[in-house]
Amino acid sequence: MPLVQEKEAQHYTYADVLTWDGGERYELFDGEAALMAPPNRMHQKILMELAAQLHAFSKGTACEVYPAPFGVRLFPREDNSDDTFFEPDITVVCDPAKLDDQGCRGAPDLVVEILSPASVKHDFLYKFNKYREAGVREYWIVNPNEKILQVYILDGDTYRVFSYDSGDMTPVSVLPGCQIDLKAVFAD
Repeated sequence: MPLVQEKEAQHYTYADVLTWDGGERYELFDGEAALMAPPNRMHQKILMELAAQLHAFSKGTACEVYPAPFGVRLFPREDNSDDTFFEPDITVVCDPAKLDDQGCRGAPDLVVEILSPASVKHDFLYKFNKYREAGVREYWIVNPNEKILQVYILDGDTYRVFSYDSGDMTPVSVLPGCQIDLKAVFAD
């Protein structure tokens, strides 16, 4: 999701996010608030197909699939003073204890981000490192223009990377037996 502007320079926390009106969506990057622009049509088409395939497979399992907007607090604090808050394009959580009425408290099992020109740096650098640090077991970065999916699987404290293109069936490590049909995901 593209980031279009930041709130005035100030250190924000999740407690601040809870007071903002729901008309605009922000993510927090170490206390800096970034307004998120609405996604384009192709982004939403890819999101819906991925979410549908993941949701269909996860029925009857402990895992739940949430498309954006769905809040993720990677490093939650009881007093809401945590300063990193994301709304991934798709979030899969397999531990119900991490879910509350506001979203996910702690590392989800799988996070999917769909690239836009404005989000590349955040998704490949900043979010990548935060997800790894928090212990997100599987991180997907979808490139709609190149029709490529990069899958990062946590191995200790580093990610191993796997790349798939539009003709591949992609395994989902956090959902054993699940295979995502990328031909359907990237269909025009």
